Amino acid sequence: MEVKHCIIGAGPTGLGAAHRLRELGQESFVILEKNAYPGGLSASFQDGQGFTWDVGGHVLFSHYPYFDRLVEGLLAGDFLEHQRESWVRARDAWVPYPFQNNIRHLPPEARWECVRGLLPGRRPEARPANFREWIECVFGRGIADIFMLPYNFKVWATPPELMDFSWIGERVSVVDLEGVLKNIILERDDVGWGPNNTFRFPLRGGTGEIFRRLARRVEDKIRYGAGVVRVDAAARSVTTANGEVVRYETLLNTGPLDLLVREWLADPDPALVEAAGGLQHNGVHVSGLGFASDRKDSRCWMYFPGQETPFYRLTNFHNYSPNNPPAPGLAALMCETSFSEHKPEDLAGIMGRTEDGLAACGLLPEAERKAMASRWQMHVDYGYPVPSLTRDRALAAIQPRLEAQGLFSRGRFGGWKYEVGNMDHSVMQGVEWAERMVQNTPERTYALETHGNVR
Repeated sequence: MEVKHCIIGAGPTGLGAAHRLRELGQESFVILEKNAYPGGLSASFQDGQGFTWDVGGHVLFSHYPYFDRLVEGLLAGDFLEHQRESWVRARDAWVPYPFQNNIRHLPPEARWECVRGLLPGRRPEARPANFREWIECVFGRGIADIFMLPYNFKVWATPPELMDFSWIGERVSVVDLEGVLKNIILERDDVGWGPNNTFRFPLRGGTGEIFRRLARRVEDKIRYGAGVVRVDAAARSVTTANGEVVRYETLLNTGPLDLLVREWLADPDPALVEAAGGLQHNGVHVSGLGFASDRKDSRCWMYFPGQETPFYRLTNFHNYSPNNPPAPGLAALMCETSFSEHKPEDLAGIMGRTEDGLAACGLLPEAERKAMASRWQMHVDYGYPVPSLTRDRALAAIQPRLEAQGLFSRGRFGGWKYEVGNMDHSVMQGVEWAERMVQNTPERTYALETHGNVR
């Protein structure tokens, strides 16, 4: 098979690229997808009891007019709009998110611990060298110890001192001491921060419905069950697990960049393989708990920095859409637990420990636990690309040398940049790559900036 453009992966980035190629009048392309379904990490699944589950707590918000128009056209009004309500469980208290703006909900001793850490002269003044030091500089030791440090370790499964902080941007609300004190004195909450303060969600089918519909627009170009085993950059060919060989002019990889370099490339450059060792990631286990009764709880999701739960986040998935459970009056909770070499987890026993954690926080009465309607679980080995101290140096060494060979790697793990790894970012990385290939316009979302770690 010979095509102009070969795309590895039918997730958000690969489908975004294919859709844009077709919009631009290009028909000589193919998508190779290892699974039997589209969507990648944004796929959704229905269990045997009829509950719909996502691979994590996805929500729909955007930085791009193109993405907005695309999703609106795909869903055609079949979506719901929500005002975010999220909380943090810390020191046996529930604190509205952002945590640092609402510490008035903590017990008095913990509240004072947070305020004391913010007072003049208490925070380190030296330029931070890593994410841990950045947290302590910005938030002080109290907020750092109670929430930021333990929570981020639970999410990333990586010690914060091994992570960079250049990725943060709009993802973390910084702290204002005057505002914190006003909120305490006036007993008011400050919950409006963040780009996902309002979000959308498909009415039916979970997040995966977006990408099932997008896949239909390029269905004739997708080859399912076509996992890649070899990429020969010199011959410009890809070999799949079933032995098919696809010859191309340009290749877009949306699979994990480290796998491309270490396992798929024919005769890989040892320098690239060494550089790929600087790319770190975690895995994520998702536990879905379906209930045969309603759970009156207005919260969208909750964060858990403490060790009483294995999971870092809990989503009231039935609040996203009433169709996520199989019938009205049922409830669905979805919990996420990370794992890595720094944070090993016994995945075989994670469901039981998840239920124990919910019970410890008062969220799972014994009667409801015994009457559970459904238990669903799934883990992915590639959950989050970690913004490690070695990441930018690795990308600067790998990406230009691949592109010189007509090989482009984009998307959450193809590009390995969490800061542009949201759903909208991922789709637009594919869109902008297609525009670059056809129109020679520069990509805007994915760029190889040189941060402090790169020399």
